Amino acid sequence: MENNFYQFSAISLHGKEIPMETYRGKTVLIVNTASKCGFTPQFEGLEKLYEKYKDKGLVILGFPCNQFAGQEPGDEKSIAEGCVINYGVTFQMFSKIKVNGKETHPIYKYLKEAIPGTLGGRIKWNFTKFLIDSTGKPIERFASPVTPAEIDEYLSKILK
Repeated sequence: MENNFYQFSAISLHGKEIPMETYRGKTVLIVNTASKCGFTPQFEGLEKLYEKYKDKGLVILGFPCNQFAGQEPGDEKSIAEGCVINYGVTFQMFSKIKVNGKETHPIYKYLKEAIPGTLGGRIKWNFTKFLIDSTGKPIERFASPVTPAEIDEYLSKILK
């Protein structure tokens, strides 16, 4: 069977399994997050993107990861509280995962194969972002320093 974004699922911060099929027909921005990273303030920009485009079909999915300098040390409860209290995040956040190595989450394995990036099949750092179009096809990869405001320019062209 051909790999397809909609075949995967992930566990939310609240312990519920969510099939990616839920997001069929939506434009999806996936980001690996960390609460103690220099890029953490991007949560605020991501939330602004979500608010601006959610009615036009944008979904943002955040995947906390502790693989880069231990910058996501907390458990699911502290991650959820930090996202909401510090940044007002209302988009879907998932349980902590691995994005590199033998235990890479299947979604990230798929995304890295679809759009390899400059380090081949590896994620370089927190807040690497993948854009998936409304048919489930990964179409763009944005490096950590690319801000949500820069992604807004891109989204404004594809979300009418």
